[in-house]
Amino acid sequence: MSASELLGWQHLHSGKVRDLYQPAPGSEWDGQNVLLMVATDRISAYDHALSPGIPDKGIILTQLSLWWFEQLAAQGIGNHVVSTEVPQEVAGRGVVVRRLEMVEAEAIVRGYLTGSGLAEYREFGTVHQIPLPGGLTDGSKLPEPIFTPSTKAEQGLHDENISFAKLEVALGAELADRVREASLRIYRFAAERAAQTGIILADTKFEFGLDAAGELVLADEVLTPDSSRFWPAEGWEQHVRQGKVQPSFDKQYVRNWLTSPDSGWNKDDDAAPPPLPEQIVTATRDRYLDAYRRLTGSALSF
Repeated sequence: MSASELLGWQHLHSGKVRDLYQPAPGSEWDGQNVLLMVATDRISAYDHALSPGIPDKGIILTQLSLWWFEQLAAQGIGNHVVSTEVPQEVAGRGVVVRRLEMVEAEAIVRGYLTGSGLAEYREFGTVHQIPLPGGLTDGSKLPEPIFTPSTKAEQGLHDENISFAKLEVALGAELADRVREASLRIYRFAAERAAQTGIILADTKFEFGLDAAGELVLADEVLTPDSSRFWPAEGWEQHVRQGKVQPSFDKQYVRNWLTSPDSGWNKDDDAAPPPLPEQIVTATRDRYLDAYRRLTGSALSF
């Protein structure tokens, strides 16, 4: 079935990993300010859509997001979910959501030093121009979680890390502050909740929108292996001391393969990445399922 052939819905847009639909005229949702958001099995890294996809990835991420939305709603944090009653073709991976005015920024919170933040720290002693103590290494826990926003790039373009001052210019000081405070609040709650399951939430990104009343609403996916770095707590300290890369339950596994000599790909080139080998696809799916099981305490059935 193509993206434009879904009963009761008209295809609106396809991103790197999700498809969006609007209600078709005469459908049960016609006239309501909603969208159908479908998580596909596509996977992206370094701003490229990769192939092949990861089997069942869309279902895993959707179900984990719904679980987190429920946990966060109990903390008074609203989200965009309206209904999980969707066409059978996208059952488990589709969600009817409120149509929001999206905040044009990626809200990233880092609790540990790694990735692009580590590269900046090694050169300047900062992350997003935020000064950090000396002596930190890959995987070090930061003194406090930090808010490090970026732009939201269109498919094929690169996200750009920006300072909070630039975010204030883009969004206005009041909205930028609301996004920062909400992001840090969610991260602290989620990191504590994940720690209870033996998982470290190293960093994560959120997307927000504004509803008709101007309230800030959590949108998109949340706290999944695609939007977060999840590390096993067991062995974390030893890996930091030894300067080893942390094992992960997220798509960092895919990134690691892409940047390894085995892939033959240079991420600084414009060339598309090579196809993912079968063993990378299988191992990635296993990691996503393991993250779901550990965090929620139950296995995902298909």
